[in-house]
Amino acid sequence: MKRFASALFLSAALATAPVAFAADAFTPAQQAQIQDMIAKTLKDKPQIIIDALQAFQQKQYEQAAQTIKGTQQAASKFVSALFNQAGDPIAGNPNGKLTVVEFFDYQCPHCVDMNPVIDDLVKSNNNVRVIFKEFPIRGPLSEFAARAALAANLQGKYMAFHDALMKAPQPYTEASILSVAQNVGLAVDKLKTDMNSAGVIKQIQANMKLGQDLKLLGTPAFFIGKTDAKSSNNVLYVPGQMTKDQLNEAINKASA
Repeated sequence: MKRFASALFLSAALATAPVAFAADAFTPAQQAQIQDMIAKTLKDKPQIIIDALQAFQQKQYEQAAQTIKGTQQAASKFVSALFNQAGDPIAGNPNGKLTVVEFFDYQCPHCVDMNPVIDDLVKSNNNVRVIFKEFPIRGPLSEFAARAALAANLQGKYMAFHDALMKAPQPYTEASILSVAQNVGLAVDKLKTDMNSAGVIKQIQANMKLGQDLKLLGTPAFFIGKTDAKSSNNVLYVPGQMTKDQLNEAINKASA
């Protein structure tokens, strides 16, 4: 029904839209006649529009499949950076045999929705470690939040800050982000200093470079595999938000 409604809408739009013609190629009367012919064809044969929409949708699916395949193949070069990069915040069992890597942005609504799913995973599966890759692709406030989170990690309060910021009202401001830091017991003056430290900035740059190398187009993005994985053959790439069941299914597949 939704596809049919889209087809009708597109048909109506094409039927009523002005047709572009080469300058002086047709008289106004001829242009009107051609436009009437197009409108009649679309009215009599709406399947033309439906077929075009289906072909376009299929092309999108194929392009998405190629993107996922390319990222999966690229991951083989970056398994170490994904699973063993120094300085990455870790939740769950640090010695867990299975690792879930999440690239995320604090201003990404899908990442916010994933937060309770990840939290539930950490609490329910003691064989999993979760690596958080700060990937601030939504502008200066995202980068400010990411640097604050990594600075909080230096004070041993990453998860407290991360969880509180995910639950905080948006849109953020720098002041609201620092207020969250203060509310979870962080030393805010030290946080501000550490946010601009070479180590924190380098960490953000490394994450951004890794995301670019992996050709990530958005957040969240997950890489799931055995902690001792050596190649992408053992790493599952999952783009986008997942439900609890979908995440557990991906984990079971990666651990097989």
